[in-house]
Amino acid sequence: MPTQAQFWNKIARKYAARPVGDPDAYAQTLDRVRDYLTPSDQVLELGCGTASTAITLSPHVARYVASDYAQDMLDIGAEKIEAEGISNIDLLCTTELAPDLPDAGFDAVMGFNLYHLIEDLDGALAAAYRLVKPGGVFISKSTCLGRFSPFRPIVAVMRAVGKAPYVRFMSIADLDGAVERAGFQIVETGNYPAKPPARFIVARKPSP
Repeated sequence: MPTQAQFWNKIARKYAARPVGDPDAYAQTLDRVRDYLTPSDQVLELGCGTASTAITLSPHVARYVASDYAQDMLDIGAEKIEAEGISNIDLLCTTELAPDLPDAGFDAVMGFNLYHLIEDLDGALAAAYRLVKPGGVFISKSTCLGRFSPFRPIVAVMRAVGKAPYVRFMSIADLDGAVERAGFQIVETGNYPAKPPARFIVARKPSP
């Protein structure tokens, strides 16, 4: 069974060529994200893929660090960033979901279409909490298929033959609870799209 990085490296070009599944939901998500960003912000996106979201949001912040553990994804992102002439995005390949960056170093830490693909959800959210400045925000969107989804056995078979990544089958309540267990205070939620729910969460790290 391939590792997560191997799986995403293998499909990088095919993934990059695929259109956004729900453009309206994607646009709605980005509209909500922009409300929490300022021109002076230092931002980290985890699991950035081919950097499409980084490219869209980078004009709204001072510095945008976009990380992923799939180098082939980042290579495609680098091509797109160069073509756009963007200078404030730093790409970072790391074997860890949360890279070795300074504690409390970012005004916002974000992960889109990511946390339902993570085996150690609590560990990943704890790492995100570590990286956010006190008073800063954690912003994510994750598909919530439910614990008893009929897709569960199908994904298991596909994963066994290397045709699918790990997928966490969780409810909205499971995800919200995990974010709160990490220490964040949820300030906004939404489902974009509503079915199957892609849970959008904005949560703040409390100030001392």
